[in-house]
Order: sequence, then structure tokens, then C-alpha cells
Amino acid sequence: MTPTITAFERSPDRGRGLARDTRVRWALEEVGQPYEVRLVSFAAMKEPAHRALQPFGQIPTYEEGDLALFETGAIVFHIAQRHAGLLPDDANARARAITWMFAALNTVEPPIVELEVARLLEGDKTWYEARRPLVDDRVRIRLGQLSARLGDADWLDGAFSAGDLMMVSVLLRLKSSGILPEFPNLAAYLARGEARPAYKRAFDAQLAVFTGQPPTG
Repeated sequence: MTPTITAFERSPDRGRGLARDTRVRWALEEVGQPYEVRLVSFAAMKEPAHRALQPFGQIPTYEEGDLALFETGAIVFHIAQRHAGLLPDDANARARAITWMFAALNTVEPPIVELEVARLLEGDKTWYEARRPLVDDRVRIRLGQLSARLGDADWLDGAFSAGDLMMVSVLLRLKSSGILPEFPNLAAYLARGEARPAYKRAFDAQLAVFTGQPPTG
């Protein structure tokens, strides 16, 4: 059965791959699972029909038969469990890959989102200039810890996994911050993720929604 995901009808990131449906698209592309996309407007996201799928009025959602999921971590985990290619066969390696999924969403992403909120919504506040270095430093602390763990490895734990997919997706949010180049191994790690054919297909598909042009790949 072909799953259906929801995505922004008009993405606020202008199709740069930061909307969270990109993570789900990427996972589906990695495992070779065709999917359909239902575009929703900001108004429709608040309507009862969408809130029945996503109680917080966000995207993406995932529908497959009588199964409806929300939250990208849960959706990607479901995809990884159902299809080969995103979780190792070895039980211990599989558990570690799942741990990295949680680390990406629960430990690394929160300070990055805080930085985004500060830049986008708090720049006109009188206390912004005093607060911004504190927010930057919280991001740097997490990146320093991640950088030390990654070292000179290509991926977080052996072969590419759903843990890397989620971590790269989180780090993508830092591309315009100017902070990521301070950690060359993480910048290279991000570039490796972006170079994966499945990611390129997912990115092009999301960009095509914004531009109105069909994907090139």
C-alpha cells in the first residue's frame, strides 16, 4: 500500500529542505518506497480533519491504510522498521542507531530550534543582544560533544542509518547560522548526508512544491 504524507502547500523555508516533511521523504527515498503527498495550507492545518491526524496542527503526517502517524521521529522509525536499509540487522547496532535518532531530536535539535526562534522572533527585543551569545554557546556545546564523538568517521556508528538521517536533518537547520564551519568534521558529515542520492531526490521533491517546477532527478 502506498503511504501518503502531508506537506506544506507553501513552505515557509522556500523549499530549502528545512520543513520536516523532508525527513520523511528522505527516509522513504532511502528504502525505495513510493509515496504520495497531500499538500495542506496553514488554514487547513488548523481544521478538524487535519487535527484528527496531527493534534497539534503541524506537518508532516503519515497515512498507510488504517494507520495514521505524526512526529517525524515516529514516522521515520516506522519506515525503518518496515523496510530494509535504515536500521542494521545486528540487534546491538540497531539499538544504537535508534539511540542516535533520539539523540538528534531530544538533545541536539532543541538548542538549534532555540537559536532559530531567537533569530527570527526575538531580534527586536531589547535583551536580544545580551541573550544571543548564550543561545549560540548552548548550540556550540552540543556540537562540540557531537564532533568529539563523530571524530573522523563517516557516520555515527558504522554504516549510514536512520540515526544519521535524523542527525543530518537536524544539522541542516544550522547552515545559515555561521556556527557549523567551526566544526569541520560536522560540516563534512552534513555534506555527506546531502550528497546521498535519496536526500537529493527528497530535497528536489520538496523544492518542486515551492517552485511549481517538476523535480529534475
